[in-house]
Amino acid sequence: MSDRRYLAPLPLGGEDGAPWSKGLMARALAATGLSMTRAYELARRADADLRDSGLDRLDLDRLADLASDVLGEEEGPRTIRRLRRLEALQELDIPIVVLVGGATGTGKSTIATEVAHRLGITRLASTDFIRQTMRAFFSRELMPSVHYSSFEAGLGLTKAEEDEAGDPMLLGFLEQTRRVLVGVEAAVDRSLTERWSMVLEGVHLVPGMIRTDRENALVVHCVIAISDETVHRSHFWVRDGATEGLRPLDKYLEGLPEIRAIQDAVVARAERADVPVIENTGLDASVGAILDLVLTRADQLARAERPSAASRG
Repeated sequence: MSDRRYLAPLPLGGEDGAPWSKGLMARALAATGLSMTRAYELARRADADLRDSGLDRLDLDRLADLASDVLGEEEGPRTIRRLRRLEALQELDIPIVVLVGGATGTGKSTIATEVAHRLGITRLASTDFIRQTMRAFFSRELMPSVHYSSFEAGLGLTKAEEDEAGDPMLLGFLEQTRRVLVGVEAAVDRSLTERWSMVLEGVHLVPGMIRTDRENALVVHCVIAISDETVHRSHFWVRDGATEGLRPLDKYLEGLPEIRAIQDAVVARAERADVPVIENTGLDASVGAILDLVLTRADQLARAERPSAASRG
């Protein structure tokens, strides 16, 4: 059994499981996509219920009743279904790879960071970081595409490449993506060799261009999108305030048409490749959608393993 686990076993208490812990239960509930506030609210209610009953173990069926009371008849059962799938995730002794794609300014970095935190994954990387590393090794003359932002990569095309059929901006972006994915694939290979889970985010995680058929790993790929251009534009203003102008705001606002065109191309590829597209309507909703994808995939893999284990027995 690998010690590279994502979360501790469900702290339900009793002699056979991990001791009851209100804090650990809140963390487990947050890993189902529940907001931290709601997760602690339900964990506190369960803790009080255990004290009142005099028991030392929380039954999941009882937790389901409490969840319906605290969260409502829709969110409560959904949370418990995801919690049961979380148990399936913990049964799997394989690493997780979560790939979060999406255009610049869609919030994918913030979402990916929160997903990693809730799953207890300590390896978080961005394709922009990999691109920046490649720039240190390959000169502008040797590999021009990696020396531009994703929405400006067309500037790295030669005259002959610009004359090719298609949009030069998209051609430049796809050329940059092919280059960057060499480093991305190497990073994923290294992580899986060491049996570590990782969350990777970036505009270069284009559906159909990156491998997802990894043996002995749980791989989930999704794309974050913002349909409304005004909302998309507002993200750059928020980011500018949060980073105190670390990134040039005017550059991104002026490049928004190109950024939106890249988003359209990535979303179209996601639809063709059957990769889920998650509309970023808010952090909790987006994180919950990704965690649901992870937990659903874990449940599928756990079910597939059970017949094999039974036949070996």
